[in-house]
Amino acid sequence: MRIIPASDSSLLVEFGAVIAPEIQDQVIGLFHALQAREDAHIRNLHPGYASLLVDFDPLAITHKDVATLVESLVSAGFAKTENDSKVVEMPVCYDAEFGPDLADVATYTRLPAEEVVRLHAGAIYRVCFLGFTAGFAYLGGMPEVLHTPRLATPRRAVAAGSVGIAGGQTGIYPTQTPGGWRLIGRTPLRMFDAQAEQPTRVRAGDRVRFLAIDRAEFERRESA
Repeated sequence: MRIIPASDSSLLVEFGAVIAPEIQDQVIGLFHALQAREDAHIRNLHPGYASLLVDFDPLAITHKDVATLVESLVSAGFAKTENDSKVVEMPVCYDAEFGPDLADVATYTRLPAEEVVRLHAGAIYRVCFLGFTAGFAYLGGMPEVLHTPRLATPRRAVAAGSVGIAGGQTGIYPTQTPGGWRLIGRTPLRMFDAQAEQPTRVRAGDRVRFLAIDRAEFERRESA
């Protein structure tokens, strides 16, 4: 573990330099441990694949104070949290209209499109962190055989709810935005609501499982 100042009011806690489940366990463990303290001097927490950025009030505490706190929490170890076992089910329609890049992913991976869908929906993913845009969850744990490069030229507009693949990552676009991930489906669920008490449908540390649904079920859930 390495702790380094990132700004006058933030520290970066690095657990490694690679994307690996055991490193992500450390990141999420520290994230939840700091959240549980509900310390008013800790302003915000930004988990990444292998690091956690801690924003704090520099008028109340110092870099050394935060570093000491982090070291004590890490030394104490992280208890298993509710988020470690919680699984959020996400219905996804892998229809050609919603997944315009599904055929390309099948070609790249040398798998039938049906097998791409089966493998993608058959895995259980971890929400590593949220970023890029409000509510966009970066999901780790996609089967290696599905790893596919992102588009050479990003789309100017990707519909909200679109499910994409980029390298070894998969994720869901919460709102319409430009994007370069390869789209393979879409969920009818609303992923981000700024007016809700909990604006995002998932949080860092949650587990996600995709449920393949047909177009009729998509439309039913979308209008519910």
